Amino acid sequence: MEKTFRLNDILALERQTRTNLINSIGGFKSVGLVGTQNKLGQTNLSIFSSIVHIGAHPPLIGLIFRPGNPMRDTLANILETGFYTINHIHEGILSQAHQTSAHYPVNQSEFEAVGLTPSYTESIPVPFVAESKIQIGVQFKEILEITSNNTQLVIGEIVFIKVPENCLGTDGFVHLDKVNTLTCSGLDAYHSTNTIDRFSYAKPNKDLTSLLSNG
Repeated sequence: MEKTFRLNDILALERQTRTNLINSIGGFKSVGLVGTQNKLGQTNLSIFSSIVHIGAHPPLIGLIFRPGNPMRDTLANILETGFYTINHIHEGILSQAHQTSAHYPVNQSEFEAVGLTPSYTESIPVPFVAESKIQIGVQFKEILEITSNNTQLVIGEIVFIKVPENCLGTDGFVHLDKVNTLTCSGLDAYHSTNTIDRFSYAKPNKDLTSLLSNG
């Protein structure tokens, strides 16, 4: 048996059911903790499942911000300082990471509320998550208005990366499964991952080769 939905069916669903359906049907998503800080030193930490690869030359990454939710403090801090961090999540910090989605008061740091540790590097004036195994420092570049649903796409340039040597390949590829980076679906489901294979660059009339089996 299969269940089909047309637009009228989707729009007729109860709000939370529709939210769960649309948030999960797109498949697995990147998820991470975004660390920010305002000019007074107040830190903020928020979980994001709307992290978007923009490009590698220059190295750009995007975040989707929705109106009227706790992410507004994150956005305000990004616009104020011009920097933010993206920190990978693993099972050891999963429950704490999800807890950052709670509506804490503006003057309460999610780092303190959930028991995660802010850490700093000299070139990035906002906090990383010390417990995160892969850390990315980002400098704000631009913000784009998406008028279809009043969301905003924040684009930043990756200016700092910290990654364990054992998961970094000689070709620059990051083997996320070696540090147990998690992925997510919907708004509240998290998943572990295993690499099945990596393939050579696809060309017409040329057989693919496995990059993993060839080392």
